[in-house]
Amino acid sequence: MIRLCLALICFVAAMPGVSLAQTVRIKDLVEVEGVRANDLVGYGLVVGLNGTGDGLRNAPFTEEIMTNILERLGVNVTGEQFRPRNVAAVFVTGRLPPFARAGSQIDVTVSAIGDAKSLLGGTLVMTPLNAADGQIYAVAQGTVIAGGVEAEGDAARVVQGVPTAGVIPAGARVEREVDFDFTQMSTLRLALREPDFTTAARIETAINRTMGRSAALMQDAGTVVVDLSRTGAASPARAVVEIENLGVEPERRARVVVDQRSGTIVMGDDVRISRVAVSQGNLTLRIEESPIAVQPNPFSEGETIVLPRSGAAIDEEPGIGLAEVPGGTTLSEVIGGLNALGVSPRDMIDILKSIKAAGALHAEFLVM
Repeated sequence: MIRLCLALICFVAAMPGVSLAQTVRIKDLVEVEGVRANDLVGYGLVVGLNGTGDGLRNAPFTEEIMTNILERLGVNVTGEQFRPRNVAAVFVTGRLPPFARAGSQIDVTVSAIGDAKSLLGGTLVMTPLNAADGQIYAVAQGTVIAGGVEAEGDAARVVQGVPTAGVIPAGARVEREVDFDFTQMSTLRLALREPDFTTAARIETAINRTMGRSAALMQDAGTVVVDLSRTGAASPARAVVEIENLGVEPERRARVVVDQRSGTIVMGDDVRISRVAVSQGNLTLRIEESPIAVQPNPFSEGETIVLPRSGAAIDEEPGIGLAEVPGGTTLSEVIGGLNALGVSPRDMIDILKSIKAAGALHAEFLVM
């Protein structure tokens, strides 16, 4: 399968008149300063569980939050002892999107923090969600949709997925808005997700070409500043609309990504290999134990003993000999040279590692 994919890439690269360079929208390459989400977190209680909640002796914080909730509702539980198994203390997390308005709804994730076995069928009681500044920005409540299944018998138990965590779609309502007035922006700072000087320069050129004036200026590899007064847009939001849909061809570093678990190899178009010779073979060591039991004759004195019998052998496959991989100037030539070795994908990973160590692989080598 790996060789088939590499051969397909080689075929596309060799087709005349086909350009592999593709433009990408600026909105997919950058983040706009001020336009970001904010993380929220809260501490609450899930009720209505079918005997799969926290053991209050092992999770005293569950009893504490139950007491606080009941007392806020006017129920006096001072001095009482709780022993229910249908409640669980949880952390509730979510993200407040940029420009979220009061009354809008967001998704939240619920995760047990005690020894609860499952949150299936539970309901989250009203839980305030705080941001990093300590202020409450949303309130969550609703039925938990757990992401796992659990079945248990007298002598066996099976669990699939994670039943101690779940989500509540649109389970939190925004109560406070982030104090940020986008209309007062005089400049826009575009932060590249993958900083690169060439990509930043191309973004600057594309914006200035469209606006017809020097509105954009590249500060560094990760930042392009846009002067809104020179864009001619009616508002900062209109300027963002015009800028984020411009097409730019991003420049990326040459990179080889390897997944050792599946044997997957992915190469970028800019990968180059200098001329190098490679020899590859496998060495197999086998050790076998075949002990023999020796017993005394019938009705005679003696003991049964075990005699060891071992066999050891070393097998070495012929390998590919010393093969030359010519220097590749294009991705198709690199693939052709590596495929000429005629080895499996996992052996190819070891060969690429060795070529990188020899200084002949001119690319960033990432192992997952």
